[in-house]
Amino acid sequence: MAHCILRIAIDTPLNSLFDYGWPHEEGVPPAVGQLALVNFGRREVVGLIVEIAQETEVPADKLKNAIAVRSQLSPLSPQWLALAGFAADYYQRPLGEVALPGVPKNLRVSTTVALDRALKKMAKLPPPGDPAPVGMPPLNDEQGEAADAIGGAQGFTPLLLYGVTGSGKTEVYLQACAQVLARDPQAQILILVPEINLTPQLEGNIRARFPGLMLATLHSSLSEGERMLHWLAAHQGQARIVLGTRLAILASLPHLQLIVIDEEHDPSYKQQEGLRYSARDLAVWRARQLGIPIVLGSATPSLESWHHAFTGRYRKLELRERAVRDAVLPSVRLLDMERDKPKDGLTGGLLAALRLRLERGEQSLLFLNRRGYAPVITCEACGWISNCTRCTSFMVLHKPEHRLRCHHCSLELRIPRHCPTCGNVDLQPLGRGTQRFEEGLSAMFPDARILRIDADSTRKKGSAQEAFDTVHRGEVDILIGTQMVAKGHDFKKLTLVGILNPDTALFSQDYRASERLFAQLMQVAGRAGRAGLASEVLIQTRYAQHPLYAAVVRHDYDRFAMNLLEERHQAALPPYMYQALLRAEAPELATAIAFLEEARDMLPTDVVTINDPIPMTMTRVYNVDRAQLLVESPSRPALQAFLKEWLSLLRALKSRVRWSLEVDPLDI
Repeated sequence: MAHCILRIAIDTPLNSLFDYGWPHEEGVPPAVGQLALVNFGRREVVGLIVEIAQETEVPADKLKNAIAVRSQLSPLSPQWLALAGFAADYYQRPLGEVALPGVPKNLRVSTTVALDRALKKMAKLPPPGDPAPVGMPPLNDEQGEAADAIGGAQGFTPLLLYGVTGSGKTEVYLQACAQVLARDPQAQILILVPEINLTPQLEGNIRARFPGLMLATLHSSLSEGERMLHWLAAHQGQARIVLGTRLAILASLPHLQLIVIDEEHDPSYKQQEGLRYSARDLAVWRARQLGIPIVLGSATPSLESWHHAFTGRYRKLELRERAVRDAVLPSVRLLDMERDKPKDGLTGGLLAALRLRLERGEQSLLFLNRRGYAPVITCEACGWISNCTRCTSFMVLHKPEHRLRCHHCSLELRIPRHCPTCGNVDLQPLGRGTQRFEEGLSAMFPDARILRIDADSTRKKGSAQEAFDTVHRGEVDILIGTQMVAKGHDFKKLTLVGILNPDTALFSQDYRASERLFAQLMQVAGRAGRAGLASEVLIQTRYAQHPLYAAVVRHDYDRFAMNLLEERHQAALPPYMYQALLRAEAPELATAIAFLEEARDMLPTDVVTINDPIPMTMTRVYNVDRAQLLVESPSRPALQAFLKEWLSLLRALKSRVRWSLEVDPLDI
């Protein structure tokens, strides 16, 4: 007979809590929060003990015993379990599907070899050194007030650090961290950044400022062994500062005292596969749960955070000036492409500005959020275009690799020698990507040192940081890049930013498109003039009279955000409305739509609005058709209550359609 019942969460897509017996009468009994090895079906898996009970509904002849408990690892704290439980409830996912992926993969294997080896390494680490910071530069008045407000905050205090690009938000973070670390000898601090390529520069700053403390990093580029070591350092309290991307919000930090979310507006904080959680929103909940301060920093805050500051839920701290003496925001000028006709994609005004920077020995950045050589190739004789055979998208021309590539399903084909329809051999690229601009600039400025940074040029591990280091050393004259270069980088000699082809976002059906475009333009514009050199930003557009561009020219986020909030309020859109999106995938679109129609009529309600199903914008991906159904309510609790009941009915429905639910969707 079992001594006790272990209720264990297992990473499965449906119900994830299973009961196992623990027959051992002697030794240390299991504890909630420990990992346990169990038989699950025909395999052995590691689960998480979430409850110890005395009774179970499982018949005695079917109750399996747990194989072993990872007793050499201290249990995950009740606060961490509560975080995982909240995420599971709010995002309507099984607990095991949330909690287990938050633990490094090497801790979830059946053997303990990797864990034992890692714990031995951790035991040999030198004791923590002096937590005192070194090289603390003086702050201006605004920075000093912000750092003191953060460092001195007590209890749950959400702070929106609204600072223009180059205003020294990072230095404010570091000096506030110094105050927290000095006050509590065990305090841990979590700092989140939206993208992996932003971690090396910030990591270097933290290590230089706090050489006596252990820093752990958590992001997807780490090997499984590295991730386990860094996770253990955080879990055991040895790492006083943890720096990471969105997955780090689920790190075990027993002495967490401050959370910092840098570039809090960035959509990369929202997971777009599997558990579709928002790391920013979970961070706010975690800070409230622990009763600690949280800082959300940005030059272009999300409308949700701006609304919270406007209504008094968040305290707003402002940095209106650039931190470097004599450094001012760059002037922004619009280049009307209807008047200044572009040649090879570049207007005369932009070409003249590039030549001037080359003569001065200064750096220029051309920003285009479209990688590849051209978005499509076409036959001008019959009108054929390079559509993807598996998706409702185009095959993008990648000329250096001699390939057509779909950026959605990764299908690759050789560039055809003639038109598949009419046999015409004169196929032409249509439009321009970063590769094509790189080729054109090399011909125009043969003596210039030109570098392209995008997902194609930085595929190898470490190549992105190597490329950025090349720019920082001044070995690049013209940098061409996508959103990878738009934020977080401090290029000292950069005095010109040219923004190419931003107009497409003006006519997107996504209601968030204008918010994202404005943030993107302001962020990339902020790369210029950070060291005090006179700088300018040139935006090529065919819609020079658009009010969004006028706001960018004025650097006027405040008015732009308030106008957008008013539009959202009138249209009953977030943050004034709460939403969930049910997606369905099937070999045929009609099958997906039929499933969503059945789901729509399954639970009649007057508490939420259930919209009609529609095809997704990208309807077909990898030979699968996709549709969606939007559910919304002005009451978050009402929406959550409906979703819980609705999902129980959906899960009981027998259907071959693959479906998923996303709470607080970013892309509709």
